[in-house]
Amino acid sequence: MCRERRSPAGWTVWLALAVGLALGAGPSKGEDGPPSHSDVFVSGSGGYHTYRIPGIVLTKAGTLLAFCEGRKTGSGDQGDIDLMLRRSLDGGKTWEPMQLVYEEGGTAKITIGNPCPVLDRQTGTLWLPFCRDNDRVFVTRSTDDGKTWARPAEITSQVKRPSWQWYATGPGHGIQLTGGRLLIPCDHSERNLPGWDKAGRSHVFYSDDHGQTWKLGGLSEPHTDECEAVELADKSILLCMRNYIEPKQRAFATSRDGGLSWSKPRKHPEVYCPVCQASIERYSLEAGGANRILYSGPGGPGRTHLTLRMSADEGKTWPVSRVLWPGPAAYSDLVVLPDGTIGCLYERGDKHAYEKITFARLIVGWLSAGKD
Repeated sequence: MCRERRSPAGWTVWLALAVGLALGAGPSKGEDGPPSHSDVFVSGSGGYHTYRIPGIVLTKAGTLLAFCEGRKTGSGDQGDIDLMLRRSLDGGKTWEPMQLVYEEGGTAKITIGNPCPVLDRQTGTLWLPFCRDNDRVFVTRSTDDGKTWARPAEITSQVKRPSWQWYATGPGHGIQLTGGRLLIPCDHSERNLPGWDKAGRSHVFYSDDHGQTWKLGGLSEPHTDECEAVELADKSILLCMRNYIEPKQRAFATSRDGGLSWSKPRKHPEVYCPVCQASIERYSLEAGGANRILYSGPGGPGRTHLTLRMSADEGKTWPVSRVLWPGPAAYSDLVVLPDGTIGCLYERGDKHAYEKITFARLIVGWLSAGKD
């Protein structure tokens, strides 16, 4: 169990898309059909037994950064685990060689993971919160488009209560609110409570000073954990959460105070979700027009059929859905490129869901079967 608007703000996406189409620079020929796939991390290669827990972010320069955990000796959540990265300069068509962002102790069983990248659009700095042994919380940053990373700073005392046991940032991505706040979705378990249905809770932490300091935000109710967030058109926040109680549906909560408190979680009957991570991302924001939000997660049964969904009413309903991968699939993370292309970095395989982490590129017309 592992536990902005980070893509350009909706107006920026639509402006870039309009300019791109006007210049003939939309998705290239061949991309108006089925999605394209490129394998970014393949388990068993590069000196790692398994790659898991994808997270992706688009930099201010337009570079894609794909993060994951590199698990040295096995597929389990604990052990000798390192934080890995690959960069793409062409929208995910090709990827630079894998680089090590951070590890500790050589071959010691120290777990470095749960990457949750976020771009500060005002400064261009990339922030990367992560966890050590799902106990201590750190953050590193890059000011050169992800080529190098600063020495991590520990922020555990700022964002974790003493009564908490398990802790995980993300996984997936954080968001930057319209007002500039950096918001990091997280989860934790309360010490001495049995089972994630009682002990597990989603929460967030945030920064209002461009990552110099971080503060703990609001907690959701029990039976939730891994989560992602999206800012809504009215400036409230929608939190999309893993759910531990029946029925197998995604849980959602809202905040009207910038993430300091959350509404009671509600399970959505249109969004099937096993006990698994999922992603949510703003696609478009248009005054008086099309506000679209994207979702990715297993469509079932269980961790299979990675499914993309779309809402045109700020998450109230999810009438559009299409299967991206029909086989075993688990964690995923969404990103929207400047030309309006949708990217999905996700775990998939033929025999089990953790054989590889793949990046899929598609256009919204494929998702909506040409009806959008």
